[in-house]
Amino acid sequence: MKNITVIGSGTMGNGIAHVFAQNGHEVTLVDISASALDKALATISKNLDRQVAKEVISEAQKSATLKRIHPMTDLKEGVASADFVVEAATENSTLKLKIFADIDLHAPSEAILATNTSSISITQIAAATKRPQQVIGMHFMNPVPVMKLVEVIRGYATSDEVCEKVMEMSKNLGKIPVEVNDYPGFVANRILMPMINEAIYTLYEGVSGVAEIDTVMKLGMAHPMGPLQLADFIGLDVCLSILRVMQDGFGNPKYAPCPLLVNMVTAGKLGVKSGEGFYLYTPGSKDLVVARK
Repeated sequence: MKNITVIGSGTMGNGIAHVFAQNGHEVTLVDISASALDKALATISKNLDRQVAKEVISEAQKSATLKRIHPMTDLKEGVASADFVVEAATENSTLKLKIFADIDLHAPSEAILATNTSSISITQIAAATKRPQQVIGMHFMNPVPVMKLVEVIRGYATSDEVCEKVMEMSKNLGKIPVEVNDYPGFVANRILMPMINEAIYTLYEGVSGVAEIDTVMKLGMAHPMGPLQLADFIGLDVCLSILRVMQDGFGNPKYAPCPLLVNMVTAGKLGVKSGEGFYLYTPGSKDLVVARK
């Protein structure tokens, strides 16, 4: 599977494109926005510079990686020669179903179609295509170039052959794949999101402050990042979407998002991406300024 198409050039999409290109694949990076593609290529270049500075790769490898990434705004053209497609669009089921129907229409019949969804049913996404046996979840962790884990999620109809190919491909990318089954939130977010939600409830109910809650989890539980800072890093809108998928999927009130989270998203306080969430951030940076009260 030499030719890879990545749909979506946001944080996850550009990270996925980076990793595939760095490992020798030709990557078509598709986004409806040309400016988003320009921003993605700048981000990839900056992340490659970090790898050069740390002597993980050479300048020649950086240059070769960038040359393998081909930006494109037309999805039909972008998937026409793909062996493998990874969708990394916004965590919205309606949008993903539309994208997969379009990919299915224009990608080669033998192409494998993967989604980087962090919670939406692979079986539901596969049902939007005429090749459900070739649809699979490939959930990378953020930041993609750094994090080793990939959740490989089998839909109801995903074939053994496709699952084996994706597991092997993940290993070839230097990742550690873990096969999981298709239930809301899979493994990572089924465990992580209730913890984040509970941390938000702890703040909402006045048990303690933002920095204090995160400090307890970092120092007491050896987490590298507190749950509220992590929520900001993920995006509060993404956290809310995942919790709602889990609440709907399980029909269990324990997954209901905290009202504070709902209000913050409604107010546009989305974390790092908006410059304000549970913390305030330097504009255009992930650097913390101060915890909100």
